[in-house]
Amino acid sequence: MKYDYLIVGTGLFGAVFAHEMAGAGKKCLCIDKRGHIGGNVYTQQQEGIWVHKYGAHIFHTSDKRVWEYVNRFAEFNQYVNQPVAVYGEELYNLPFNMNTFSRMWGIKTPAQARAIIEKQRAQAGTGEPENLEEQALRLVGRDVYEKLVKGYTEKQWGRDCRELPAFIIRRLPVRFTYDNNYFTDRYQGIPIGGYTQIVEKLLDRQGILVKLGVGYREFLAENRLREEPDTFDKVLYTGMIDEYFDYRLGELQYRSLRFEEEFLEDCDNYQGNAVVNYTKREVPYTRIIEHKHFEFGTQPCTVITREYPAAWQRGDEPYYPVNDEQNNRLYEQYAKLAEGEKGVLFGGRLGAYRYYDMDKVIAEALSLAEKEQG
Repeated sequence: MKYDYLIVGTGLFGAVFAHEMAGAGKKCLCIDKRGHIGGNVYTQQQEGIWVHKYGAHIFHTSDKRVWEYVNRFAEFNQYVNQPVAVYGEELYNLPFNMNTFSRMWGIKTPAQARAIIEKQRAQAGTGEPENLEEQALRLVGRDVYEKLVKGYTEKQWGRDCRELPAFIIRRLPVRFTYDNNYFTDRYQGIPIGGYTQIVEKLLDRQGILVKLGVGYREFLAENRLREEPDTFDKVLYTGMIDEYFDYRLGELQYRSLRFEEEFLEDCDNYQGNAVVNYTKREVPYTRIIEHKHFEFGTQPCTVITREYPAAWQRGDEPYYPVNDEQNNRLYEQYAKLAEGEKGVLFGGRLGAYRYYDMDKVIAEALSLAEKEQG
């Protein structure tokens, strides 16, 4: 077969791009090293509960065009992200708001909360912060930092906050209202019936063929051995950009995750909330997700997932790029190599070495598709 595009990866970026290009009359072959479509937004039903297999994904956006686009492929509920944080025996609301401060200091008014935070900020000093700890203290003061930022951040990055660069936390949202809605975007929700259906519908279009369980290098090798190999004019690569170039300039750094899933047959409500963060460093996981609460489930059982941050090594799934100055400089060198790759496009969070929310992934894929269509 002759294809216009070989699309490597069936996550949101690859699926949206394939859908748009097929709609423009192009033939697309999509491959994925995993045995399923959807990338990290893949959801799977278990006992009537849609389980987010690669961590919690809450859709939120202020981009009306993107919101209307995803609503073509699924109906979204009115879920609002209101995570809570556990610090020892203490429970706090997130993001940092008046409910948090009232619980922490026994106060009631914004003026009282402001006064405490400003006093603690002043105690942290006014010099240029040299690390993440100093930056956080200048933003939210010592109490919030010690209980809700320090341990969680150190688990996420695998390093002490005093060893992390200040720019990782450019801002920490502080709200002096009793509002637990984590996001401020106008549109928010969870697709009823999970995310996989969205990708299925995106790829269910004439002109799109999908092959699973095959990586890019493996596909090229097998394709070359065929008597009549498939051909394609262009490649969209959504994998790791450094891996594409065989790490010839060195490895970019990533953080990985490990998920520990548990089915609780005799429990209908484990923690009362979809997302509960554990902010003490001594607790090895960063959060527990109880999936049924994303869709207000009433099943007599439940499924929970503990999420463990992990160092990344080749062969592991990369979840977060480490966008410090050193890695960003290395990425720019890879980006220059990419510009010279005739007929190859790079996209998505791994191809662009940037952490994207889902709405930004969709917007970038639509933009690239429009560019390709001229």
